Amino acid sequence: MKVVLGTLKDKGELLATFLEPRVGAKPSFSGDVIEIDDESVREGVKPRQVKTYVKRFLFMNGVRKNYRVFVAGKELTIQEIELGEEEEEKPKAEQAPKEEAKPKEAEEEKPEEAKAEKEPKAAKPKKPAAKKPRAKKKKADEEED
Repeated sequence: MKVVLGTLKDKGELLATFLEPRVGAKPSFSGDVIEIDDESVREGVKPRQVKTYVKRFLFMNGVRKNYRVFVAGKELTIQEIELGEEEEEKPKAEQAPKEEAKPKEAEEEKPEEAKAEKEPKAAKPKKPAAKKPRAKKKKADEEED
């Protein structure tokens, strides 16, 4: 089994030590590849499970949002996600105040419509609950009655 690290080369040693007890074999780390001998892997460990271990490792190191893990046969590839420039520059916290400012302006321009929106709408009449079918009586019960 082979794990291609890509841009995550600097954490290769840590990932190898993280995988060792879970896979049951000592992975060998060289360059940007971690190799695990298939014969020494604990019975029942499949590449999809190793993918889960790699994702857990990424989460524990706080970089899970920046990487994806792909499985192709017995080869796992860790690939960095390229975010759009706008997403990197403006966090969600900065975008939220701009959106909040727009409704305030609308309230000032049209106070009657804004008041109508704030009032709760008339409640729809509730439909009666569906009735459950009754259990059929046994013949013995019918004869006794």
